[in-house]
Formats: sequence, C-alpha cells, structure tokens
Amino acid sequence: MENLVLHSEKETVKGLEYRMIVMKFGGTSVQNAEHINKVIAIAQGSLDKSPIVIASALAKVTDTLQNIAYLSEQGKDGEARQLIKDLKERHIAEAEELLKGANRENCLKTLTQYFSSLESISRGLCLLKERTLRSNDVILSFGERFSTLLIACRAQQLGIRTVLLDSRQLIITDDNFTNAYPIFELTNERVRGQIKPEKGVMYVAQGFIASTVDGITTTLGRGGSDYTATIIGAAVDSEEVQIWTDVNGIMTSDPRVVSKAFTIPEITYKEAAELAFFGARVIHPSTIQPAVNKNIPVIVKNTRNPAAPGTKITSENKSAGLKAIAFKQGITLVNITSSRMLLAYGFLRKIFEVFEKYKTAVDLISTSEVSVSVTIDQLDRLDEITNDLTGIANVNVETEMSIICLVGQELWRDSLFISRVFECLHDIPINMVSLGASDTNLSLVVPTKKYKDAVQKLHKLFFEK
Repeated sequence: MENLVLHSEKETVKGLEYRMIVMKFGGTSVQNAEHINKVIAIAQGSLDKSPIVIASALAKVTDTLQNIAYLSEQGKDGEARQLIKDLKERHIAEAEELLKGANRENCLKTLTQYFSSLESISRGLCLLKERTLRSNDVILSFGERFSTLLIACRAQQLGIRTVLLDSRQLIITDDNFTNAYPIFELTNERVRGQIKPEKGVMYVAQGFIASTVDGITTTLGRGGSDYTATIIGAAVDSEEVQIWTDVNGIMTSDPRVVSKAFTIPEITYKEAAELAFFGARVIHPSTIQPAVNKNIPVIVKNTRNPAAPGTKITSENKSAGLKAIAFKQGITLVNITSSRMLLAYGFLRKIFEVFEKYKTAVDLISTSEVSVSVTIDQLDRLDEITNDLTGIANVNVETEMSIICLVGQELWRDSLFISRVFECLHDIPINMVSLGASDTNLSLVVPTKKYKDAVQKLHKLFFEK
C-alpha cells in the first residue's frame, strides 16, 4: 500500500503563490486513534499549503521492535512471536477504531502483510541466531510503516486527498546501517520528483527510515524523524518545518527540574543545536542542519496544545543574552597532566589519538600548557584509554559528574555575566569550565549530586525576576 495515491489524479497547478509546509509528529503525538485524529485535524488546517506529514512509529513501538530483534538474535522465537502478536493486535485495534468499510479492509490487509513479513524476518534471525545492523534496520522500519498507513487511511476516510509515500524511495543514504548519512543530490531529486505542491492534498511519509542506492533499508539514527522532516523540507524549499511533540516548545530548562521553566519564543539554529547536544531532547542537533542550509524556520509545537505558539528556530539573532540552561548527566571527567610536556609540540595530538583509537567522543575540553581536561559519556573503553594515557602523562578520573550548559548569543558582551554565574554557585564545587569559542555557551562541570541545585539557582537568578 506504500506509494499508494489516495487522491484523484489532478495535474499540479503551475506557478503557485505558496510554499509547502512540513509537519513532523513524534511517537507520543500518534500513540493511538485519538491522537491520530488530532494529528490529522492539525494537518487539515493547513491543506491550502499541501502539508507533508512525517510520522514516527506509535509510542513505544520502536522499543518493542528493537526487543524483537534482540530476542530473535538469541533464538527466543516464542518470546519474539508474542511481542509481534501484541503489536499486531494493537495496530489492528487502532485501525478498527479509525476506519470502516472497504477502507478498513484494505488497511487490515496491508497490515497483515506487513506483520507476515516481520514474522518471517524474525524467524530467520532466530534460526541463524544472528542479528546484523542491516537486519536491525529492516525490523525497526516497520514501526513507521504501520503508523503512516493508519494515518493515510484515516485521512482518506475523512475525505482528504492523500498521498502515502515510502520514505525509502525518497531518502537515499550510504550503507552505514542504524545511522545512515543521506546522499543529498539523489535524495533531493527523488523528493522533488514525487512531491508536488497541490492545494487540498496531504502527503504522508515515514520518518527515520531510508534506503541505499540499491534499495536496502536503512535508518537515520537518533532524531531520525526530525531529520527526515528537515531533509524533505529543504528539498521542496518549504515555508517552514514544524516539529510537533508533547511540550509547548523549547524551554528555558527542563521543567522536571525547574518548576518555573517557560517556553522560549524564538531561538537561533546555533543555540538550539547547543541545547540539544547538552541535554534538551526536544530536537537533535543534526536534524536541523538541512533547514539551516536553506534558511528555513523550524517551529517546535505541542500536539496537545496546538494553539500555543511554540518555539521558532531561525538563523536570525533578534536578542542577545542567556536563552536557556541545559544539563547532561552521566559524565566522566578525565584530567591529564604532565609537566614534562611543557611547551612540547604534539602533546594534544597524542592525547586525542588515544580517544580516536578507542572511538570515544569528547564533549568538553579545557587546556593549559601542562594539562588537559576532557569530558566523556562513553565508559566502555575507559580503562584502555586511561592505560594508554598513563604512558604519556598523569591521569585522574572523576566519575558521577554533570555538565551544565548556559546557552545564548553574545554572552560575553555582558562583562558581569561570568561573575554573576560564579557568585551564584559559590557553594557548589565546579570541577571544570569551558568557554565556547562560538560565543554561544558557558559550560560547567559539577558533581551530579549538585546539578539540580546549580540549575535551579541559575534559573532563578537569570529568569525568575
């Protein structure tokens, strides 16, 4: 049923005086029939701009599919089959609530075919007791195919002219399975060939999934559905990309830690990327890059409160100063010191060659002539890293740390900003400080047991007037 055209054939109008919009809906926004109806109602309000709806799998479905892949690898056929059965019953129940007549029959028939394919793949992995990244991507791809089928059929049921697309035929990637990188020239060509603006028509496509040039299913990794939205939005030169989630936008801090946190009306691409990298999980840094390249605004909105304006992410910096405070837990601080390396060439190169050798990413860096401090959140190769570094310097490792990141444009133009931060945190140990070269963030490393206190104090100082 994928690539099924559900609207009447009509020639695209030439020279339209509008640009399409892209609307991405996450798993919590499409978790059941009730929410799917809300999604369609939101999209229906923009039919004059031929909306492109990008949907994630229903809430928790991707996690379940991953469990099926793990169980299949272990040869646990019975347990995998039970999870597949549960997923099938859930999706059939949603289809029966949303649809009726021939529309329901067609949808159920296609769902049955999808689940039959999933069962066959799982059974094969159980027999082999092997799971490759390639087979993992195929299994995970079913979640978005299930959800978009339900959305498209429901939209048709409501009389909306709907085109259900297959994102694997739109977004072409390399073969880095589970975290594939788009081949933009081919992708743009495919998208423009299959998506044409036509008022009154709604397009529906899957987030997260793509394929290689040879048609092998891939996935785009974490934040993949947002990435799909901005890739397609850039390809069609959309007016804006809307990211619909379950919060009112990007907030000044995590409301679970700061009760008085509030929505930021507008923020720059650079600020949003910094916040996302350091813990604000509304968007993922890489997902907005296609929009950045085309200067397309990204709007973060709430499916449960569509009237709320949300947060607008643009390239234009309309206001300087602190915008938000993010944090990242589970950090390890590695301090590397060697007076023997004073003024020696190649000290930094030797250090980072060790991290590269063990494929461990570094978050923050602070340096002096005889010491380097870095933070990491991958600990599986920490012992090996420490052993190698000990050969060139003294190494001290501090665990159970957190990064607090203060994000905003032109923070350093306020000469009192840094002093106010440190005065506010005078009773909290600060193990490391990193001043962003981009003039967009000040990052502090503090013991995890103190991060909540620090974040709350900083938010009160700068935002709770």
